[in-house]
Amino acid sequence: MSLVVLLLGMGVLMGAAAHTSLTVFTVAAAAIAAWLLGFAVRERVGRRRG
Repeated sequence: MSLVVLLLGMGVLMGAAAHTSLTVFTVAAAAIAAWLLGFAVRERVGRRRG
């Protein structure tokens, strides 16, 4: 059941991305990438301390 919900959510997001301009899509992708990079760095630092 969760796989169906995940695929449905991905379909909605891909459809939304297809209807936005390239500029908006690029800015959103860069923001998400920066957030994920920050999260990865925070987790790596946390593991070294703990």
